[in-house]
Amino acid sequence: MSAPLLSLSGVTVGFGGRPLFHDVDLVLAPGDRVCLVGRNGSGKSTLLKVAAGLLPPDGGVRSVRIGARVAYVPQEPVIEGFATLGDFVADGLDPEHAHERYRADAALDAIGLDPARSAEGLSGGEIRRAVLARMTVGRPDVLLLDEPTNHLDLPTIEWLERQLGAFRGALVVISHDRAFLEHLTTSTLWLDRGVLRKNPNAGFADFDDWAEAALAEEAKQQSKLDKLIAQETQWLREGISARRTRDQGRLRRLNAMRAERAAQVARAGNIKLTAERGDMSGKLVIEARGLRKAYGDRVVLRDFDTTVLRGDRVGVIGPNGAGKSTLIKLLMGELEPDAGTVRLGTNLTPVYLDQHRATLDPDATVWETLVEKGTDQVLVHGRPRHVMSYLEDFLFSSDRARSPVRSLSGGERNRLLLARALARPSNLLVLDEPTNDLDIETLDVLEDVLADYAGTLLLVSHDRDFLDRVVTSTIALEGDGEAIEYAGGFSDYLRQRVARKSEAPVEVVKPAADRPKRAQKKLTFKQQRELEALPAQMGALQDEIAGLEALMGDPDAYARDPDGFQAGVQRLEAARGELAALEERWLELEMLREELAEG
Repeated sequence: MSAPLLSLSGVTVGFGGRPLFHDVDLVLAPGDRVCLVGRNGSGKSTLLKVAAGLLPPDGGVRSVRIGARVAYVPQEPVIEGFATLGDFVADGLDPEHAHERYRADAALDAIGLDPARSAEGLSGGEIRRAVLARMTVGRPDVLLLDEPTNHLDLPTIEWLERQLGAFRGALVVISHDRAFLEHLTTSTLWLDRGVLRKNPNAGFADFDDWAEAALAEEAKQQSKLDKLIAQETQWLREGISARRTRDQGRLRRLNAMRAERAAQVARAGNIKLTAERGDMSGKLVIEARGLRKAYGDRVVLRDFDTTVLRGDRVGVIGPNGAGKSTLIKLLMGELEPDAGTVRLGTNLTPVYLDQHRATLDPDATVWETLVEKGTDQVLVHGRPRHVMSYLEDFLFSSDRARSPVRSLSGGERNRLLLARALARPSNLLVLDEPTNDLDIETLDVLEDVLADYAGTLLLVSHDRDFLDRVVTSTIALEGDGEAIEYAGGFSDYLRQRVARKSEAPVEVVKPAADRPKRAQKKLTFKQQRELEALPAQMGALQDEIAGLEALMGDPDAYARDPDGFQAGVQRLEAARGELAALEERWLELEMLREELAEG
């Protein structure tokens, strides 16, 4: 067997107090495709920096095979000291060979960057794309990637997946993007409470089952230890021979067990996310007809129609620069269209989550970001809560609460934005790339919050798995001014897009609305009866849904009746679909009634 490309042996890192991680062993060989997972703050990025040779460990040894090249891409890369992007990507290549510079320029061209462009004034996404291009042309033996998909659009993520899929060296990647990890990785490292757990035979696709089994076994072992400690403690207190002779060996054993139990770090509590619900909006949230927007000769949007109803979860996808933010601003009435109309519903209370975190004051503390200076209460669900208690729900310690925003990691800043946004009453959430820098456990909780959110959601995201789990429809901007709405999440969009492109041309039938017909002056008798009956039908379904949701929320329901619980889950999904259909029909009839009355 050949020597490993890179190895860590007994590595420990601590920044004062308890080590961040200890006695870490890691061996990377050609062909290894490893995901490194763990909660924000567990030390994943630090471990990657140690592996890259950028941070010396407090203990242990790092070894690299002679001649092996290690490439590292940090969470927030920077480009300095280069005139053009081509110079940056070609740095380190052999200048005597023209084809080397050609490879650098070709890599930039593949991800939509001009090699002659200045290396200054780039956006975060452009910097990351340039760094990834440099990584691919450098032909490293080991790739260490920390959140490589942050701020990348879907075409670039797919390009990166293809590049890494063809890579034959050793790969270690940290990412919150489940689909990215599932497509690429074949083994898993889990940094959990200072210990590196390993699953060498399965990638991220099997992580949930493996982690659950590992934690169940840990809980079983802890329970055994707790019982043994209790037995020994009882012996110490009550045993006659113990009181007389004080068996020193048994005492030492008890003290050792107590020390072992005390050293076991309890798993950190889960982040607690709840969205503050505002007053209910009207049935109609947004209606857009014939929207068009252009900047000079560049058409961003043309002839776009959509209707967003209360409770809809709408995803917006497309390449960077395709016009996603423009579309959101148009739909929210913040930007005037060149043509077309936007009609906003009644009683809307929107809350925004900005991907650029521009609304955070870097000089303010975490505490001050949530409350006014001199106060210590934040309104949550209409009731005052102490700000520290609320911050603990988002995994901020008391020390971190007094830290300035500028000192926070990317994940901490996103958690702070979530804390502020979700405390505000709303019935319309507009989330722009909310998943950046969040760990996967926090993403799971955020998904649950959005599933339970009673209002309407507009979500801009490049995270394919998150879209699949959250949204009910997807608006895709292709970058040519065309925007098409598809039912379902990202996977549904892909299927429908392929089917749509493969459809043969069909004869266009003139819509009935365009054919001469007798003018309707009021609802027909059947339509009027249907409109009058719909509120009672919707109310009955809402009551049924509330009862089923209460059943699903009972932690013991599944244990009592697994079959009944599963049937309840299926009925809940069906009832929600029936209610949505009734609400849409009610809105259609009500709008028709209003139009006929006005005419």
